[in-house]
Amino acid sequence: MFTRAVSRLSRKRPPSEINDSDGKPGSSQQTLKGTSRWTTSLENLLEDPEGVKRFREFLKKEFSEENVLFWLACEEFKKMQDKKQMQEKAKEIYMTFLSSKASCQVNVEGQSRLNETILQEPHPLMFQKLQDQIFNLMKYDSYSRFLKSDIFLKHKRAEEQEENSSEAQSVAKRASRIYNT
Repeated sequence: MFTRAVSRLSRKRPPSEINDSDGKPGSSQQTLKGTSRWTTSLENLLEDPEGVKRFREFLKKEFSEENVLFWLACEEFKKMQDKKQMQEKAKEIYMTFLSSKASCQVNVEGQSRLNETILQEPHPLMFQKLQDQIFNLMKYDSYSRFLKSDIFLKHKRAEEQEENSSEAQSVAKRASRIYNT
């Protein structure tokens, strides 16, 4: 029995399959907050509204905010159900980010560009290839610079100061309870 337990534990499983003793997925990623979570992956950064705000602020200074705006628009588009809304949003994404006359044109490979005719029959994943290109561009270029940027580091310091302040208050409350009993 002990050998089976050891062999089960020694099998390598991806982190997504590792469960706590209660059978639920491990919570190490869930307990990380703010900047600590942002440093683990671009995906985690983009899941946090405050992370997106700070990343946009950084990209704006680098003149590449259109990348995250395009990625966010594609995420919103994928969740749409109504055909008419999808057509409108597809056209908006195309005109804003992909057209040769786009106001916030993203830099995607020429052969990946969409033909305007595809906008008539939109489907949730029609921008996926382009979105993946932009995601990889952000992941391997902008994201690492963001983690070293003043915007990120200032936010991280402020977060740490706030955390240390609240910890000090908790210690003081516990101490006062001990001495007042």
